[in-house]
Parts: sequence; C-alpha cells; structure tokens
Amino acid sequence: MKITRALLSVSDKTGIADFARALEKQGVDIISTGGTAELLRKKKIPVRDISSFTAFPEVLEGRVKTLHPRVHGGLLYKRGNPKHEKEARDQGFEPIDLVVVNLYPFEQTVAKPDVTLAEAIENIDIGGPSMLRSAAKNYESVTVVVDPADYDLVLETMRDNNGETTLKLRERLAIKAFIKTSAYDRAIGTFLNQEQTTDASFSLTMPLVTHLRYGENPHQKAALYGDFDKHFEKLHGKELSFNNILDISAATSLISDFAEATVAILKHTNPCGVGSDSDLHEAWEKAFATDKQAPFGGIIVCNREIDESLAKAISEIFSEVIIAPEFSGEARTILQKKKNLRLIRLLDPATEVLPKKDIRSVCGGLLVQDVDIGAEEGERVVSKRQPTEDELKAMRFGWRVVKHVKSNAIVYAGPIALWPLAPDKCPESILRGLQSGKRRKRGFPSRAAPWPVMHFFHFRMDLLPRPMPAPAARFSRAVRFAMKK
Repeated sequence: MKITRALLSVSDKTGIADFARALEKQGVDIISTGGTAELLRKKKIPVRDISSFTAFPEVLEGRVKTLHPRVHGGLLYKRGNPKHEKEARDQGFEPIDLVVVNLYPFEQTVAKPDVTLAEAIENIDIGGPSMLRSAAKNYESVTVVVDPADYDLVLETMRDNNGETTLKLRERLAIKAFIKTSAYDRAIGTFLNQEQTTDASFSLTMPLVTHLRYGENPHQKAALYGDFDKHFEKLHGKELSFNNILDISAATSLISDFAEATVAILKHTNPCGVGSDSDLHEAWEKAFATDKQAPFGGIIVCNREIDESLAKAISEIFSEVIIAPEFSGEARTILQKKKNLRLIRLLDPATEVLPKKDIRSVCGGLLVQDVDIGAEEGERVVSKRQPTEDELKAMRFGWRVVKHVKSNAIVYAGPIALWPLAPDKCPESILRGLQSGKRRKRGFPSRAAPWPVMHFFHFRMDLLPRPMPAPAARFSRAVRFAMKK
C-alpha cells in the first residue's frame, strides 16, 4: 500500500525530523500535532496542523486534538471495500497511510520520587494509543510505527517498493504497536492501583520475564513476571530456578536493612548467619561462625563488592547463589571455577528493589499487605536492670534480622562481635538447648546475651526476669530486654 499521507505525533523526537524530511522527499503529505509540528517547521519541513486536517481546533489544553472521526475514519476504513470507500468519500475522510506515534512518558514520570497523582494523570496519553490501535487494527492498509529504531527500515522498504511498505512489515509493526499499548496500559494500571483511594478492588498486571523449568517441585509449572531482570544480572552459573528466585528476593530484603558492610547466609529463605563489620571479610567470618554446616548449599548476599580475599573464603564451601553489587575480576575468576554456582549482580540499591506489597494466595482470593520495611516501634525496657549500650546495639542488630526469620523466630544476638541465629525450625526444644550448656558447645558465649524474639512460648522459662504464666505469651515488636540470670 503506497504511503501518500502520514500523521506524526511523538514525545520522543529522536530522529523524527530526518524521518519526516525523507518522507517529504517521497511526496508524502505530512500532518502533525503540537510540539512535533513546531519542530518540523523549525527544520523547514512542510507540515499541516492536525486542526487544519480535522477542521476542528485543539481544545481542553490539548486533551482533544486527534480524537476525531476524520483521523480515525482515515485510519480505519478498509481500502478496496466498496461500502467503506463510499462512506469515506461521503464523510470527507482522507486516507492516512502511516502513523508515527510514541506516547507521553508516563513510566518516566511516575518513576520520579516526588511525582504527584495529578502530574501522573496528565501524562496518561489518550489520543496516541487510540491512533496506534486504529492503525494497527487496519495493518493490511496502514503502517504504524512506535519505535524510532524502525524509521530507517520503513524508509528503506518504501524506497525498494516505489513508496509502498510490505504486508509482512506492516504486520510486524502492528504487533509491536499492540504490545506497546498493552505495556503502557499495564504501567498506568499498576501505578493507579498503588495510588488508589478506594480498596474496593485489587488488580496487578506484569509482563512475562521468563518461563521457569518448574516451580517449587518438579511437577509444578512456573513462570516469573515483572521486571526482576532489570534489577538482577546473572554473571555466571546455571539457570535460576523458582526456589533460587525466592532465595534471592529474601536475601535482598534482608541486606536492605543494613547500611554497614554486611554478609548474610540464607537457607530456604531463612537467614542462618548475619555479620557486620567495617571489613567485609570480617563480616563474612562473623556470619559463617554462626553455624559452619548450615551454609552448605545456601545463598550468600553482601552489600559491598566481593574481592579476591573474600572470594577465596567463600569458595571453600558449596553455595547455590552469591549476590553482591559487584565482583572484582579476581573474585570472578575464583568463583567461576564452579560452573554451577550462580553469581548475581544486584544492579540497584537493595532498598530500591523491594516490593511495595506482600501478596499471598489463599483459597478464594489473595491476602495483600504492606511490605514490612522495618519501621521500629519505640524501645521499652521491661527488666529491672537497664541494658548496657553494647547490649542495646546487639538487640538492635538482632531485631533487624528477626523479621526475616520465619515464625517461630529466635535470634541470638551475641555481644556485637558474633551474631548467631537459630532460624525457623527453632521450636521449644532448641530454645531449651540454647538455655543449657549446648549453646557453649556450638560456640555461643556463656555470658548472658539479648534474644530478640517473635515466638509463642508454651512453657515456663527462666530467660525472663519473672516466670512466663500459662497460657502462652507473645512478644511484640517493642524491644524487650531479657537477661538469663
């Protein structure tokens, strides 16, 4: 279908002037809107305003300019269909053979930290997606372009085909247009869903990242949706599994709570060792000293670059995944000797990749809650003796960890130098064992130490200044000071 008339309306003006000039040289009548028309005039390219084409002015601060029957009639009528051809002539519809549109930058706008709802709404493009869909629906006759990268291909095809584009090209570009409008609507829906002032409904739409080999178990199908791949880069190792991705997310969430150099070791999303120190290698030693068996086959996450020294230490044990903001060249050389070990680079600060909602599937629906970002309640000491500053530091450290341990959670935060941890699977029997001499055998300090807890206790215990009454008592997120006498 030969292109005789084109409508150009773009937010991203990259290459549009050169593209329009090439169209003009091929005798194409160019119609344009707003800033695009202004740019073309500055470049001395002949152009008609959209209001001249429609015989209707742009109104409502530009909200209504292309939403007009002469635009959509010129795009949608079927060329070669006698009935359509007659109606188009009767209504004065001039054919539009090429539409070049890219949309208001909604996603870039809402990515700004201080964006307002009103500003976001003003950046919702209405006319652009409407033209794209009309043109794409009628791709048998109309060429639609949403990506500046396709300008050269369209011009080359026109030159090779006496001003026409091929059906194959039009079909491919139409699919691209529908994908674009779908993603655009999805971005709008996702943002407004987060900003909604009513809880009458909940919806979430995300693009497919990849199909996974299987889910939590081999018989379960699974896929990953969203923009996970924009935040995590696999540098080495096997394909990520469903469980790997869960572990990576849990590890990132945990490390986001620490500004100082920190290393954490996780197993099945549960931290089993966390250490902080000004020297990352020392932080690793603290985390690893917790339990030298539990890290086997686990996940290691750091919030600083892994260097050669730390890589040598880590490589001595078997790990599934190692996550860090960067790996030195020497560290990669060492770690990549293990062909199955997955090395993951965290591309953004951990605090910026956390989900905003925690969503759980339940029978008959979804449970949705805000993500626990660790807002601390006021500290309240309930014991007779006031804790020392070192004890408070240890408890605050442990409190940042305990929220990442699955209930029942007990974190044994030894006095600053070591942060042993008893994760989930930590019933009363383990607690009693830790109260006994067993803790000394595992390397726990024999002196008293704070225990940040989040657990239902079903028995009396001498961990607290006064006995626990029956039935069970539950500790809240207010920090309580507890010392074994």
